[in-house]
Amino acid sequence: MKTLVIIPTYNEADSIVDIITSLIEQNICADVLVVDDNSPDSTAMRVLSLNSPRIHLLLRESKSGLGSAYRAGFQWALDSGLNFTHIVSMDGDGSHRSVDLARMLNSPGDLVLGTRWMEGGSTVNWPIYRQLLSRAGTKYAQLALRLPFDDLTGGFRVYSLEMLRKLNFNAITSEGYVFQVEMVRAISTLTTSIVQVPITFIERETGVSKMNRSIVIEAIVVITRWALRGRAGYNADKLHYVK
Repeated sequence: MKTLVIIPTYNEADSIVDIITSLIEQNICADVLVVDDNSPDSTAMRVLSLNSPRIHLLLRESKSGLGSAYRAGFQWALDSGLNFTHIVSMDGDGSHRSVDLARMLNSPGDLVLGTRWMEGGSTVNWPIYRQLLSRAGTKYAQLALRLPFDDLTGGFRVYSLEMLRKLNFNAITSEGYVFQVEMVRAISTLTTSIVQVPITFIERETGVSKMNRSIVIEAIVVITRWALRGRAGYNADKLHYVK
């Protein structure tokens, strides 16, 4: 297994070095790709200061959205020639624990979902309104798209590179957090090898959340459009769980 951890960033200078250091301390044998949207707070410079051949920086011209950052990161992995087998998506604010990643990497599946809202999963210091928003978003997507997963909006995941090769990224157009839903929706049409692993999500200690009203509105509109077009469906009987 050769792993690449993709971390999209915008103004995460206070946390990015600690995140990468934590991955190293957990002895997770992985390269790291930071996709930075030209942060004005020196995020990119802090990544470069680590001066490691296994830490890569993809510096973009401007802030272009979460979905765009991940698409760029996935394409970088596919084109790199570094023979990665698995791609991890991980937040740049310290909310995802590297200690949970080892269990996720040891879980078989084309897609492994780090899950807050299942037995064994939890959140720490996350405001109640954010918990309600996340749970409501997942519940709406579950019902509208018939996707039987407990956490559709989370960003801590492991993708097999071969599965990413099968996706048409030109057809995946979401930019906000609904991008996470769109990725599950797309992959669920190609495989039933999707597993869930409980994780602990920790509220960020530094920086400012990127969540805003426009992101919520985008999610509602896009999911409703998908549902009305009838492009939903997943065989729940073939769902694999890891607890």
